[in-house]
Amino acid sequence: MKILVKKTDQASTKSFNVDKSADQLMVTPDADISTGQAVLLGLQHLLAMDVYVVPIIIAGMLSLPLANKMGLIQATFLAAGVGTILQTGVFMKMPVTQGASFVPLGALAGIYMAAGRGTIGMATIFGSLIVGAFFVLFLGFTRAVPKLIHKFVPSLVGGTIITNVGLSLIPSALNDNIFQASGNLNINVLLGMITAGALVFCVIISLHFPQYNRIFRLGSILIALTVGTIAAALMGQFSFKSVLTAPWFSLPKFSLTSYGLHFSLSPILTMLIIYMVLMTETTGTWFAVSAVTGTKLTTQRINRGVFGEGISCLVSALVGSTPVTGYSTNAGIISITGVASKKAFISAGVWFILFSFVGKLSALLAAIPSAVIGGVFAIICSTIMLNGLRVVSQSHFAERDLYILGIPIILTLALVLMPSSLKNEVPTFAQYLLDSPIATAAITAIVLNQLLPENSQPKLSKTAR
Repeated sequence: MKILVKKTDQASTKSFNVDKSADQLMVTPDADISTGQAVLLGLQHLLAMDVYVVPIIIAGMLSLPLANKMGLIQATFLAAGVGTILQTGVFMKMPVTQGASFVPLGALAGIYMAAGRGTIGMATIFGSLIVGAFFVLFLGFTRAVPKLIHKFVPSLVGGTIITNVGLSLIPSALNDNIFQASGNLNINVLLGMITAGALVFCVIISLHFPQYNRIFRLGSILIALTVGTIAAALMGQFSFKSVLTAPWFSLPKFSLTSYGLHFSLSPILTMLIIYMVLMTETTGTWFAVSAVTGTKLTTQRINRGVFGEGISCLVSALVGSTPVTGYSTNAGIISITGVASKKAFISAGVWFILFSFVGKLSALLAAIPSAVIGGVFAIICSTIMLNGLRVVSQSHFAERDLYILGIPIILTLALVLMPSSLKNEVPTFAQYLLDSPIATAAITAIVLNQLLPENSQPKLSKTAR
């Protein structure tokens, strides 16, 4: 999918056109569909999304009790719903869904640990998230994001950051969820393998039988989690007791009322870096949606989207969730289903909000064994990493690029493997960075891209060619 850039006389109307029309869409963004159709198509889109995976993973990383885990899941649904309605109907006016990103996971876990865990740890997380959201709002006001991304985060740097996101999370997927999780190690490994195998099987079926693509590709994660949970129940590792006792209606654990807010400079600076990485990720998602739907992505639309992103992240932090940004699988779901109706997407946002108050749903998701989550999470991490490498491969690779890509990878692995005793010897601010390989890799890639001259690649001789 090739993206073409077209400049016009006025910067405010500069558009990023794509070489793909909306001819293959069954339902175009501005299609006048009935309310009933919008409700059903919106529910279909929601069921194809896996926004519940991130809150389950972060709850496991922070070792949150069941009640807090349920509250985080509900808050994520609520924030995703509000953000989707705002971006689709008010700000970007494109079929864009908001969902929790994997990017902040390492940083949030580091902030939680360094702040002392418990209520103070959660308060510190949400304090830094709120400041970061206001920072994104400021960027929206200044209309600086397109220029900043063009200058500091070209495809090579963006791909390097995404690669390190996946790489840094793989140890957590395997250690925290399988090898070091509670319960019998052998059973945990078996459950992880069964779940991962079910996910791979769904992908194989979707590739061999395209007519079933909509079911097995879109529902691959949901099917894998279902298979893994059934296997866990047969092994005595899953109980419906918490689901049966959970109320049908319950409220999320709002950050202000459940944890309070605590503002600390070091975690705030760390989250500012993470939010810049998130803006890079979500801008890439916007380009993908623009390409799939044939919608012009003007700089004015991007700037409105940045402001909407700030509002979404602010709402997310206030209701007690991690940042919700433009969901990366959104464009893929549109491509497969052929549904890009803005009415359907607003309906999906309403469904998200309704689901956020269903206590039994959050209890069911929270009760899924960590080993089952780990089986899915490990594959997700690998796909994130490989998608980053695919972005890198699209740029002209010169000698300097070896260092821009390689050194952040080395640092990511070093920080993942670094003993905690060594981290504790450095100043507090440095600890936050050391606990966030993603932030460290992002800073390193951006700085190296600015310092290394672009003409550092020696010309190849004719014989070498």
